[in-house]
Amino acid sequence: MKALILAAGYATRLYPLTKDYPKPLLEVKGRPIIDYIVDKLKAAPGIDEIYVVTNSKFIRFFRGWGKSIKFSGKITLIDDLTKSNRARLGAIGDMDFVINKQGIKNDLLVVGGDNLFSGSLKDFLSFSRAHRSAPCIGLYRLRNSKDASRYGVVKLDRRKKVVSFIEKPRNPESQLVAMCLYYIPRDLLVSVREYMRDKKKEADTTGGYIAWLKSRVDVYGHVFKGSWFDIGDYKYLNAAKEKFA
Repeated sequence: MKALILAAGYATRLYPLTKDYPKPLLEVKGRPIIDYIVDKLKAAPGIDEIYVVTNSKFIRFFRGWGKSIKFSGKITLIDDLTKSNRARLGAIGDMDFVINKQGIKNDLLVVGGDNLFSGSLKDFLSFSRAHRSAPCIGLYRLRNSKDASRYGVVKLDRRKKVVSFIEKPRNPESQLVAMCLYYIPRDLLVSVREYMRDKKKEADTTGGYIAWLKSRVDVYGHVFKGSWFDIGDYKYLNAAKEKFA
């Protein structure tokens, strides 16, 4: 299995902090955010290579970071060749770029580079392998339903199959939200390219891809326990610095 960390965004909501520095390398509790993600991936069984996709503006920072990371497999840095927020490929665009550039033909685990979570990836991968032919997504149950409007809001049936996925609804009907954590089985990697052809203008929304995919195949969701911080702005960055353990 391969893993892909999405780290090519320009994080404009965190300017000026991220104007000239990548968000995944911002520190929480004395360590870069991406270090916690890599720790989770290293502890997960079956992952032999981690791809980190970034951009031309920030790749030099990741090269410096990569020199200090120890992993029994391989860590591959990929430049998506963009230099500005206006030119960005978007999350799904970067997934498509990496899958095709690297010729990936393995099951793929995709995680956002600003995702801090305390739950285990082992449980998520066990769940995903039990549904091996189907894509699976990581979910988290928020305490406050009003906060759910920032995310893709999900409803599951008794079999943990996604029966509803609505991207950033004004009035969320569920506190269950998507975490930007996806397991894509090898036979469905082609769906990323198909989505790009069909929904090119929505290449920056991973939730849009999942909603589109759900209309074509069964998608399952695993609910994480513990804490989770999606570091999109100063509010959530400061909350992570204060509360993440």
